[in-house]
Amino acid sequence: MALLMSDTARKLYVSRLVTLWMVAVVGLIGAAECTRLGHHGHHHRSAGTGWPEWAEAAGAAGCRAHTASLTDFGAVGDGTTSNTHVFAAAIANLSRFAADGGATLVVPPGKWLTGPFNLTSNFTLFLHRDAEILASQDMNEWPIIDPLPSYGRGRDLPGGRYSNFIMGSHLTDVVITGDNGTINGQGKFWWDKFHNDQLKYTRGYLLEIMYSDRVLISNVTFKDSPSWNLHPVYSSNVVVSNVTVLAPVDSPNTDGIDPDSSSNVLIEDCFIVSGDDCIAIKSGWDEYGIAFNMPTKHVSIRRLTCISPFSAIIALGSEMSGGIQDVRAEDITAINTESGVRIKTAIGRGAFVKDIFVRGMTLNTMKYVFWMTGNYGQHPDDKYDPNAIPVVQNISYSNVIAKNVTIAGHLEGIEKGGPFTGICLSNVTIDVAQSKKKLKWNCTDIEGVSSAVTPTPCALLKDQGTGAAPCPFPTDTLPIDPVHDCRKS
Repeated sequence: MALLMSDTARKLYVSRLVTLWMVAVVGLIGAAECTRLGHHGHHHRSAGTGWPEWAEAAGAAGCRAHTASLTDFGAVGDGTTSNTHVFAAAIANLSRFAADGGATLVVPPGKWLTGPFNLTSNFTLFLHRDAEILASQDMNEWPIIDPLPSYGRGRDLPGGRYSNFIMGSHLTDVVITGDNGTINGQGKFWWDKFHNDQLKYTRGYLLEIMYSDRVLISNVTFKDSPSWNLHPVYSSNVVVSNVTVLAPVDSPNTDGIDPDSSSNVLIEDCFIVSGDDCIAIKSGWDEYGIAFNMPTKHVSIRRLTCISPFSAIIALGSEMSGGIQDVRAEDITAINTESGVRIKTAIGRGAFVKDIFVRGMTLNTMKYVFWMTGNYGQHPDDKYDPNAIPVVQNISYSNVIAKNVTIAGHLEGIEKGGPFTGICLSNVTIDVAQSKKKLKWNCTDIEGVSSAVTPTPCALLKDQGTGAAPCPFPTDTLPIDPVHDCRKS
């Protein structure tokens, strides 16, 4: 495949990849447990599954005590009739069972148009494979909400932000799952207004869960978000599994999954086509993130496939002012994506990005394999502290194969007082495409080591020889990992 493709060729290529992937997914995904019951009413969980109690109660191995269909509340699935009040009424009704085994709301086949709605605790939203929830394009249905406290303002514009499409705050035990049904943000409506400067506030996200614990998102397709797709923020014990995220590769800021000031997060077996980073790990913006002081930590990412021609597979930052620590990523595949794992920070961010471990990346058609920058200088306002220098240290990459690459690495620390340290590269083979650009590595203000890396890295990554020990990858188990292990047992 040519290194540079026209926009038309790129879109056709991505479209074909997505089609092939979806055919495979549809063929592999079986009917989920709740749909096998075939009727509504009272259902009981199965016991002895080996799942943690919260996951079993969520319906991952059995069902909630109470189940109802959206149509029980008068919903119309024709794609044009508004069901905003129906979703609100259904969830309010089922929230009564939070202390009595919880409840599941089943979204049956059809196209269900609705404005934004809120989830509740001890609750499962289950989408049938032929169900599609459509976001309303009536802006009167999108109220203005407060900015996130760790950002101090909207991400697009100062001030508040439009409501997110699906929301939840201060929840415990909430699930969005199904048989690969679709949540469609109909984002073109918002992208056009954004590009034409017709919005007064920041765009909302397709799903935002705040201040919550025990969140499971699985076997659902998220499509065409107005901006970021999945945004767990100020939350803990979050599992995102077997999720597909789709957006045009030229759509603005359509990040796939953005764990933000959250801990114990597991992302596995996901496929993302995006106009921005496939996964972006964040923790607040400049002085607001420093004051809020809630890091993102203990994140496990595995078996991720990404297509994003203008952004990264996994980004750390740029909003990282609460700190990012202990991120583990392995078995990563990317095609036609700008960069691998990218660290983005700047003077004024403060905090740290440290203990980042990446193992096993297979990459094809990339601009950069390794990209770090301490000069990503976008700030919320002029009140940031110029003495808040972020610390970037202990970054390990191993077992990487990359083909059709423009530049192997662009590693740029902070010149005055902020070099990136403890960088380790081992067992890396990069096929740099022939071009007029002879520079294969560009390194400034970094310190680290390398072994068995081709092409030979810059001198700042001291070659330890082919017999050196590989870069470290943790052998302990994160608190969130047993959720995965129990389910597979």
